[in-house]
Amino acid sequence: MPTVASSRPNTPSSPSPSSRLSARLRLRQLCNAANLTTPLGLVLALASGCRIQRGPEGLVLAFGYRWAFPDGGAFTVGNMVLFRPHTAPTARLLEHESRHATQYAWCLGLPFLVLYFTAAGWSVLRTGDPASRNPFERHAGLVAGGYCERPVRWPRRP
Repeated sequence: MPTVASSRPNTPSSPSPSSRLSARLRLRQLCNAANLTTPLGLVLALASGCRIQRGPEGLVLAFGYRWAFPDGGAFTVGNMVLFRPHTAPTARLLEHESRHATQYAWCLGLPFLVLYFTAAGWSVLRTGDPASRNPFERHAGLVAGGYCERPVRWPRRP
Protein backbone atom coordinates (compact mmCIF):
# COMPACT_ATOMS: atom_id res chain seq x y z
CA MET A 1 0.00 0.00 0.00
CA PRO A 2 1.45 3.43 -0.89
CA THR A 3 2.29 5.80 1.89
CA VAL A 4 1.57 9.49 2.13
CA ALA A 5 4.37 11.42 3.81
CA SER A 6 4.64 15.05 4.74
CA SER A 7 7.98 16.81 4.99
CA ARG A 8 6.71 18.93 7.91
CA PRO A 9 3.95 18.44 10.45
CA ASN A 10 0.88 20.61 9.99
CA THR A 11 0.77 22.45 13.32
CA PRO A 12 -0.24 26.00 14.26
CA SER A 13 3.44 26.99 14.32
CA SER A 14 3.95 25.69 10.77
CA PRO A 15 1.25 26.87 8.37
CA SER A 16 0.16 24.48 5.63
CA PRO A 17 2.23 24.71 2.42
CA SER A 18 -0.75 26.04 0.45
CA SER A 19 -1.10 29.04 2.79
CA ARG A 20 2.47 30.07 1.94
CA LEU A 21 1.90 29.97 -1.81
CA SER A 22 1.81 33.10 -3.92
CA ALA A 23 -1.56 34.00 -5.41
CA ARG A 24 -0.35 32.79 -8.82
CA LEU A 25 0.71 29.38 -7.50
CA ARG A 26 -2.46 29.00 -5.44
CA LEU A 27 -4.53 29.81 -8.54
CA ARG A 28 -2.59 27.18 -10.51
CA GLN A 29 -3.20 24.66 -7.74
CA LEU A 30 -6.94 25.40 -7.74
CA CYS A 31 -7.19 25.32 -11.55
CA ASN A 32 -5.44 21.96 -11.77
CA ALA A 33 -7.68 20.53 -9.06
CA ALA A 34 -10.81 21.86 -10.80
CA ASN A 35 -9.74 20.69 -14.27
CA LEU A 36 -9.19 17.22 -12.73
CA THR A 37 -5.56 16.80 -13.79
CA THR A 38 -4.14 16.82 -10.25
CA PRO A 39 -6.73 14.24 -9.09
CA LEU A 40 -5.86 12.16 -12.18
CA GLY A 41 -2.17 12.41 -11.29
CA LEU A 42 -2.94 11.35 -7.72
CA VAL A 43 -4.89 8.29 -8.93
CA LEU A 44 -1.99 7.40 -11.23
CA ALA A 45 0.54 7.80 -8.40
CA LEU A 46 -1.50 5.71 -5.96
CA ALA A 47 -2.28 3.01 -8.54
CA SER A 48 1.41 2.69 -9.39
CA GLY A 49 2.43 2.40 -5.73
CA CYS A 50 4.25 5.70 -5.37
CA ARG A 51 5.25 7.29 -2.07
CA ILE A 52 3.66 10.76 -1.97
CA GLN A 53 4.77 13.96 -0.25
CA ARG A 54 4.24 17.69 -0.52
CA GLY A 55 6.67 19.57 -2.71
CA PRO A 56 7.58 23.18 -3.45
CA GLU A 57 5.33 25.66 -5.26
CA GLY A 58 2.15 23.72 -4.54
CA LEU A 59 3.43 20.60 -6.27
CA VAL A 60 2.83 17.10 -4.94
CA LEU A 61 5.73 14.69 -5.45
CA ALA A 62 5.28 10.97 -6.08
CA PHE A 63 8.34 8.72 -5.85
CA GLY A 64 8.83 5.22 -7.23
CA TYR A 65 6.83 5.32 -10.49
CA ARG A 66 7.66 2.09 -12.38
CA TRP A 67 5.11 1.77 -15.19
CA ALA A 68 6.50 1.72 -18.74
CA PHE A 69 4.70 4.82 -20.04
CA PRO A 70 5.82 7.53 -20.18
CA ASP A 71 9.49 6.70 -20.27
CA GLY A 72 11.01 9.91 -18.85
CA GLY A 73 12.67 10.14 -15.45
CA ALA A 74 9.89 12.43 -14.22
CA PHE A 75 6.62 13.72 -15.60
CA THR A 76 3.81 15.96 -14.47
CA VAL A 77 0.05 15.49 -14.41
CA GLY A 78 -1.61 18.63 -13.06
CA ASN A 79 0.32 19.54 -9.91
CA MET A 80 1.51 15.94 -9.39
CA VAL A 81 5.12 15.21 -10.34
CA LEU A 82 5.87 11.50 -10.65
CA PHE A 83 9.49 10.34 -10.39
CA ARG A 84 11.06 7.08 -11.43
CA PRO A 85 13.16 5.38 -8.73
CA HIS A 86 16.46 6.51 -10.29
CA THR A 87 15.46 10.20 -10.67
CA ALA A 88 16.26 12.75 -7.97
CA PRO A 89 14.04 15.83 -7.55
CA THR A 90 16.70 18.48 -8.16
CA ALA A 91 15.80 22.17 -7.97
CA ARG A 92 16.29 22.49 -11.72
CA LEU A 93 14.06 19.54 -12.55
CA LEU A 94 11.38 20.74 -10.13
CA GLU A 95 11.42 24.17 -11.82
CA HIS A 96 10.98 22.43 -15.19
CA GLU A 97 8.08 20.31 -13.91
CA SER A 98 6.53 23.34 -12.18
CA ARG A 99 6.35 25.05 -15.57
CA HIS A 100 4.51 22.01 -16.94
CA ALA A 101 2.02 22.28 -14.04
CA THR A 102 1.38 25.87 -15.13
CA GLN A 103 0.93 24.71 -18.72
CA TYR A 104 -1.77 22.28 -17.56
CA ALA A 105 -3.61 25.17 -15.91
CA TRP A 106 -3.31 27.45 -18.97
CA CYS A 107 -4.53 24.69 -21.29
CA LEU A 108 -7.51 23.95 -19.00
CA GLY A 109 -6.28 20.52 -17.97
CA LEU A 110 -6.79 17.47 -20.14
CA PRO A 111 -6.53 19.36 -23.48
CA PHE A 112 -2.89 19.89 -22.49
CA LEU A 113 -2.23 16.18 -23.05
CA VAL A 114 -3.55 16.32 -26.63
CA LEU A 115 -1.61 19.51 -27.35
CA TYR A 116 1.56 18.16 -25.72
CA PHE A 117 1.54 14.83 -27.59
CA THR A 118 0.75 16.59 -30.88
CA ALA A 119 3.73 18.90 -30.28
CA ALA A 120 5.90 15.90 -29.34
CA GLY A 121 4.92 14.15 -32.59
CA TRP A 122 5.79 17.28 -34.58
CA SER A 123 9.14 17.45 -32.81
CA VAL A 124 9.86 13.78 -33.63
CA LEU A 125 9.11 14.45 -37.30
CA ARG A 126 11.37 17.51 -37.33
CA THR A 127 14.25 16.28 -35.16
CA GLY A 128 13.78 12.60 -34.29
CA ASP A 129 13.30 13.68 -30.66
CA PRO A 130 10.00 14.42 -28.85
CA ALA A 131 11.35 17.45 -26.97
CA SER A 132 13.66 19.50 -29.21
CA ARG A 133 10.91 21.30 -31.16
CA ASN A 134 8.11 20.77 -28.67
CA PRO A 135 7.11 24.28 -27.52
CA PHE A 136 5.94 22.96 -24.14
CA GLU A 137 9.35 21.42 -23.42
CA ARG A 138 11.19 24.43 -24.79
CA HIS A 139 9.18 26.76 -22.52
CA ALA A 140 9.79 24.48 -19.52
CA GLY A 141 13.53 24.42 -20.32
CA LEU A 142 15.07 21.62 -22.35
CA VAL A 143 18.28 21.31 -20.34
CA ALA A 144 16.47 21.58 -16.99
CA GLY A 145 14.26 18.69 -18.11
CA GLY A 146 17.27 16.59 -19.05
CA TYR A 147 16.92 17.04 -22.81
CA CYS A 148 19.55 17.87 -25.43
CA GLU A 149 18.44 20.02 -28.33
CA ARG A 150 18.71 18.21 -31.64
CA PRO A 151 18.93 20.00 -34.98
CA VAL A 152 16.00 20.16 -37.38
CA ARG A 153 16.25 17.43 -40.04
CA TRP A 154 14.05 19.12 -42.66
CA PRO A 155 13.46 21.09 -44.71
CA ARG A 156 17.00 21.16 -45.97
CA ARG A 157 17.95 24.14 -48.03
CA PRO A 158 20.44 23.87 -50.91
